[in-house]
Amino acid sequence: MVIISSDSTADLEQLFKERNIEVMPLAINLDGRECLDGVDIDPQMIFDCYEKKHVLPKTAARSIDDYEDFFKELVGDGNQVIHFTISSEMSVSYGNAKAAASKFGDNVYVIDSRTLSTGIGLLVLKACDFRDEGLDARTVYEKVEELVPYVQASFVVDTMEYLHKGGRCSGVAKFFASAFSIKPMIMLKDGKMVVGQKYVGKLNKCIEKYVAAILKEFDTPDLTRIFITHTYCDKEIVDMVRAQIKEIRPDFKEIIETHAGCTVTSHCGKGTLGILYINKE
Repeated sequence: MVIISSDSTADLEQLFKERNIEVMPLAINLDGRECLDGVDIDPQMIFDCYEKKHVLPKTAARSIDDYEDFFKELVGDGNQVIHFTISSEMSVSYGNAKAAASKFGDNVYVIDSRTLSTGIGLLVLKACDFRDEGLDARTVYEKVEELVPYVQASFVVDTMEYLHKGGRCSGVAKFFASAFSIKPMIMLKDGKMVVGQKYVGKLNKCIEKYVAAILKEFDTPDLTRIFITHTYCDKEIVDMVRAQIKEIRPDFKEIIETHAGCTVTSHCGKGTLGILYINKE
């Protein structure tokens, strides 16, 4: 049997259970409290802590021993595992998982997603699709590895507070962003988060421009699915994005809304929204 597993950063919410995906929660320290992502901490707790104390969480990879225990339980009864991690440029999760997997020979394959959030989720669901077609573990691994460079993952950030507090933008940049209502786009490039287009104005108008620009630039999508992933944006904005996608690309078979988990929340704060899909070229 082929088992698909992923770090919790894939942000698939109920799809983890619906598609029989095993989850390895990342470790998160929030104001001195050690937590596991999605187990005993959620984004609302991060918002509350930052509002009260201006303290952001610190994320941490699981240890090699943790991964070894995780894989050992999954490979019982002759199972083979394909595991996905957040980009190796952002975490040592891939290295630790890979080291643990080496003790299980060909029974555990580890994929460096080179992305985060539902960028990982897109690859995970593709692996599930291939698994459900009856493909063997090695073939699923190879087919998904080929898709890694084609994941389009990006977000528009409503506030620079979290990026500034986390050391990812200067005080000057934060000041000008606030003064001129600048909403930066964060893109995943070469496995890293980089700043792309900067939009000016109200969040809903900025996101409308962002969605149009992304769908125009990355215009050869895999039409299986597209994600709208956000950190608790207003429903009106999410509905607007869904309608916009349907108008521009009515051929997407599935539009899936998920809430970003603790990793994206820690970096980007509330009001962040992205559209993510696999682009064929």
